[in-house]
Amino acid sequence: MNTNVDCPVDFIPVNENKVRLTALWVLVLVILSLFVLPLWISSFLAIDFFLRGYNFGKYSPLNKLSEVAVKQFHISNKPIDQAPKRFAAKIGYYLSVMIVVSLILGNTKMAFFVAIVFAVFAFLESFLGFCAGCHVYSFLKKLKLIK
Repeated sequence: MNTNVDCPVDFIPVNENKVRLTALWVLVLVILSLFVLPLWISSFLAIDFFLRGYNFGKYSPLNKLSEVAVKQFHISNKPIDQAPKRFAAKIGYYLSVMIVVSLILGNTKMAFFVAIVFAVFAFLESFLGFCAGCHVYSFLKKLKLIK
């Protein structure tokens, strides 16, 4: 079995510790959305992920919150390439939009299922440094859906 994972690369470094902290905020918000204000939280996440995934990360509230935490707690800089994280943010955007649309259409079971997948991805990134986005990218590349 081939276990090679292919990730996008753009040679622009970002702080992996900040990214993982942002994933922790996402995890908390997704779990919270399972119980309280799911449409509002999911809409917020969609906007935030759009900003981070489509090169407007400096405007992302979760990015800003993570920057403050990194500075306040003197968390070290651990450089990692930005491209896989931007790709994963695009996945987060589409998952958020799926939740919002499901909720608007009254399909709470679908919204719940997508939120669980979303929470698992955020958990893997924040606690284990496992980028599910790279695996999705590799899968889409094998299917020739992306170059």
